[in-house]
Amino acid sequence: MIRVAVLNVVGLTEFLLSPQHTPQLWSFRQRNHLCRVEPAFPAVTCTAQANYLTGQTASRHGIVGNGWYNRELAEVQFWKQSNHLVQAQKLWEELRQTVPNFTCAKLFWWFNMYSSADWSITPRPIYTADGRKIFDIYTHPYSIRPAIKKDIGEFPFATFWGPAAGVETPAGPPDAASRWIADAARWIEEKYQPDLSLIYLPHLDYNFQRFGPPALPGRDANFQSARFNPEVAMDLKRVDKIAGELITFLEGRGVQPVVVSEYGITAVSRAVHLNRLFREQGWLSIKDELGREMLDCGACRVFAVADHQIAHVYLNDTGLETVVRNLLERTEGISTVLGAAEKKAIGLEHPRAGDLVAVAEENSWFSYYYWNDDRRAPDFARTVDIHRKPGYDPVELFLDASQPFLKGKILWRLLQKRLGFRMLMDVIPLDAGLVGGSHGCRPANPLNYPVFIGPKLQPDLPVVIKSTDVHGLLKRIIL
Repeated sequence: MIRVAVLNVVGLTEFLLSPQHTPQLWSFRQRNHLCRVEPAFPAVTCTAQANYLTGQTASRHGIVGNGWYNRELAEVQFWKQSNHLVQAQKLWEELRQTVPNFTCAKLFWWFNMYSSADWSITPRPIYTADGRKIFDIYTHPYSIRPAIKKDIGEFPFATFWGPAAGVETPAGPPDAASRWIADAARWIEEKYQPDLSLIYLPHLDYNFQRFGPPALPGRDANFQSARFNPEVAMDLKRVDKIAGELITFLEGRGVQPVVVSEYGITAVSRAVHLNRLFREQGWLSIKDELGREMLDCGACRVFAVADHQIAHVYLNDTGLETVVRNLLERTEGISTVLGAAEKKAIGLEHPRAGDLVAVAEENSWFSYYYWNDDRRAPDFARTVDIHRKPGYDPVELFLDASQPFLKGKILWRLLQKRLGFRMLMDVIPLDAGLVGGSHGCRPANPLNYPVFIGPKLQPDLPVVIKSTDVHGLLKRIIL
C-alpha cells in the first residue's frame, strides 16, 4: 500500500501549467501523467468532490450542487457541512474493507462534519445567541482544534471567502487561506501519518471569478500564447509555490502526491436573473419584512436556486412545467434546459434536483437576485452570507466602491464587532456585472477541463477521464 495525498488546486487546468508561471507544478506534471477530467455535472465544488470520492454521479450520491431546495422544510440550503448528506460510500470507507485500520485526513474538503474520516478540519464560525458570527474552525477529534491553532495560528477566515480573499489586506496576504491549509496538512502528516490526505487549496478561485481566467489560446495553439491578467499571473505563482513546497515535503516523507482540480473557470460577461424573470410572470411570492423583500420559496409557484452556471428550477405548481420550460428555452444566456429524461441521462436524476435545470451558455452565469429595486433588497444581500442567500453569490468577492468612506465604515464595523456589538458588514455591491469568471456548465474547449496528475498506472491511460474515474484511479494508486 502507498500513502497518498490529494492536492485539490481549485481552478487548475492544463493550459495554466507552464515553466514560466507554475514551474513546480510543471515539473510535477513532467514526472507524472496528466489526464483531463470531463467535468462533473454540475461542475461545482460539492458535486465534483462527491463524484471523486464516491465514483458515483449525483443521481446516486445526491449532491446535486453546492445547495438545493429542501422540499420538506421549504427552505433553500447552501453549503451545508454534514457528511451524512453524501448518500454513497466514500473512498476511504471502501479501502477500509481491504486495508484494516486505513486512515484518512480531510482538510477543508467539503461535507467534513460528522464524517467517518479519522481527522477533519473545516471552516465553521461560532454563531452566538445575540447574532454575532465569530470566525473559527471545526475539527475531529475536537482536541486538534486548540492544538493546531496554538502551533500554526488562527485560520485566516476572512481570506477564505469574501472581498478579502485573494487580495492583500490587513486580514492577511492574498494566499493566506491556502497557505494555512497547507501548513495544517504538514501538521497532520507529522503527527498522524494518514494513509490518505485530502487537501484543499482554493487560491485560484478568487481572482479567476473576479477578473476572469487567462484568455484561452486557440484549440491548436501553444499554451504559452495565452494572455494573462497580471493579478492572475501572480496567483498562479503563489499557488505554485504553496503546492510545490507541499509536494516536496510529502515526497520526502514517502507520500505520493496527486494533484486534481474540480473545474476550469471560463470568462463570463452576462448575468441571467431567473427569479426576476419569474417575478415578471407573477410566479414568485415576495414578503415585505421591515421594508425589505424576502423570497418565500414555499409559496412561490416557480423559483430558481442559482449555482454558478446552473440553476435548479423548482415548480410548486407542476402544471406550469411546459410554460416554464418554453420561457427558459427562449431566454438569452441559457444554452440548455433539462427535464426528467435529460437529468437522468446526465446523472442528475435525484429528488433534490430542480424539476427543471437551466444550464447557462459558457459566457453567462445565474444570479439569485429577485428584487427590482436595490433599496428593497434584503439586508443580507450586501453582506457575505453564504447560508441565508437563496443561491450562490460571487459578488461577495467585491467591495461596494460607490459607498462613501468605505474603508472607514469597514474599520468602524470591525471595531463594533471587537467590542461585542451586533453589526451588519453591509459593504457588498449589488452589481452582478462585476463578475468576470464562472463555472458549472461543461466547457466547449477541453483546455478548460479540470485535471488529474498522478503516476501513470497503465500505458493506455486515456487523455480524458470521467470525473467518477478519479475514485478508481486513487484506489489503484493506493493499493
